[in-house]
Amino acid sequence: MTVEVGLVGAGPWAEEAHAPMLAKSPHTNLAGVWARRPEAAARLGAPVYETIEELFDHCEAVAFCVPPGVQADLAAKAARAGKALLLEKPLADSLENARKLAAVIAETGVPSQMFLTLRYARQAREFLARCREIEPFGGHSVNVSTVLAQEGHAFATPWRLQRGALLDVGPHEIDLMDAALGRVTGVRAHGNSLGWTGLLLDHEGGGTSEISLCMAGTTHYSTHAVFGRQGSAVLEPFDDDPLETIAEEFAQTVRTWRPHALDAAHGLRLQEIISAAEDQLATP
Repeated sequence: MTVEVGLVGAGPWAEEAHAPMLAKSPHTNLAGVWARRPEAAARLGAPVYETIEELFDHCEAVAFCVPPGVQADLAAKAARAGKALLLEKPLADSLENARKLAAVIAETGVPSQMFLTLRYARQAREFLARCREIEPFGGHSVNVSTVLAQEGHAFATPWRLQRGALLDVGPHEIDLMDAALGRVTGVRAHGNSLGWTGLLLDHEGGGTSEISLCMAGTTHYSTHAVFGRQGSAVLEPFDDDPLETIAEEFAQTVRTWRPHALDAAHGLRLQEIISAAEDQLATP
């Protein structure tokens, strides 16, 4: 039986990823859309509801594709309405709001799952399995894109223009190094979130990783590698569609009514690391 999922948001990423993912998956059905702009919602090929409460009446779970500050507020409403949650990263626009949302989710007992795309790809899971074999002690990742440099870029949204790479792609990269080398216990940050951001992460067990983030480049570049006492692991380019896995696993999350391993509590932990890094970048 397919899971009826409502979608909140109708921007470029919702149109490119969330809506087709939920509509095409054999495990989910796109039950409807609510968005600030009804004309944008109408392009997604599902019923458009005038209020978010009407959307809740027609689904058992809700996927969010809205700015972080908006998600923090609306996802709490969905949780209080008893809906399972598929949440975008970051969890919220601030650590305070992330904590509030995570608390509501814990209080209501609804299951949640984070849209951390990297973690659902077959190659990423093989990479992490290899990391467990090599007794890892160090690693690095680089993520460079043109979002902030390219005028009129579809993803140059106000919150990205203001907060930059750390809040946007930081959750992906921190999450992957956390999974590869062990739980992050400390962070040191330098640079500029609107230019080049460098993170040095400490991990449980004594490992260290370095992350470089930039959304102001003139080209796209990404690499991930981990090194250990028994060899090394390199993340290979994807040849599958991680969105198919996200939909399948979210349907399982809803059916079992149990939180995914990448749940809101995990999203909160990532937000704590990002918040600490942002505080350091803001300190002269």
